Amino acid sequence: MSFFSFGQSAEIDIVLNDAETKKKVEHKTEDGKKDKYFLFYDGETVSGKVNVTLKNPGKRLEHQGIKIEFIGQIELYYDRGNHHEFVSLVKDLARPGELTQSQTFDFEFTHVEKPYESYTGQNVKLRYFLRATISRRLNDISKEMDIVVHTLSTYPELNSSIKMEVGIEDCLHIEFEYNKSKYHLKDVIVGKIYFLLVRIKIKHMEIDIIKRETTGTGPNVYHENDTIAKYEIMDGAPVRGESIPIRLFLAGYEMTPTMRDINKKFSVRYYLNLVLIDEEERRYFKQQEITLWRKGDIVRKSMSHQAAIASQRFEGSSNNEKAVAQNKEDSN
Repeated sequence: MSFFSFGQSAEIDIVLNDAETKKKVEHKTEDGKKDKYFLFYDGETVSGKVNVTLKNPGKRLEHQGIKIEFIGQIELYYDRGNHHEFVSLVKDLARPGELTQSQTFDFEFTHVEKPYESYTGQNVKLRYFLRATISRRLNDISKEMDIVVHTLSTYPELNSSIKMEVGIEDCLHIEFEYNKSKYHLKDVIVGKIYFLLVRIKIKHMEIDIIKRETTGTGPNVYHENDTIAKYEIMDGAPVRGESIPIRLFLAGYEMTPTMRDINKKFSVRYYLNLVLIDEEERRYFKQQEITLWRKGDIVRKSMSHQAAIASQRFEGSSNNEKAVAQNKEDSN
């Protein structure tokens, strides 16, 4: 906005074309609050209008050009002066000249690449936004509008189970198994814990989901661990030969997909942490990384369609086999 009380100034408003029907999602802001933003996916077109409203009708507004940008950037909180842009697109809306009345400009960024998920963490922020600017000699007039991007994945081709052992020689031997190593954000972690040898008095046992945010490179690496969930497996002493089932629903927790080496600036990884506490308050734990991914409605529909086809094929082949067997019986 103009800092001067004389002359002409203007207000800018950015309106998306499908604003009335487009889905909004909650996203955490830097101060920890949650706001709702329009949701976009990779490759989706971003289009709309820039409304420029003159504050003083009858006075002209001289400018050096009007433009709109689509920007994806990473900001590291310990290096706030530098914004690392990984997407930067510009559309010129008007050449240098003057506005004599309020005006609306159309814009369209076609099939925009949005490679990473929007993220607000403890030491880093990845954001996408539109910025409309009226360039002027002394002071520009600009307006920003944030959007949120979700990255969708398909079902992993390889998703092996996790089998691990926790042991203290001649005191404790535990095996635990999780049904897979890659989970979508609304998945269920299913597993079992087997007590093969128990010679210490365990009083409590839990599984934690830990989020580890890593920022920076080389000597300037920062790790932030955050316990997302605690799941009590048992409260009391187990006996040898006992097995305990695990069933942990992820949908109730605030998590993002796993993010590895995003633009060589940061990573977000998730771990299952098995914790045992004995009667003397000693803690034993074993940590295992899991991969989280976001499943979309589009993916689900296509997968259910493929599953239906596979089911039909299976039923068809079964019916054919029955028919062949019946024919053999009839001929006999």
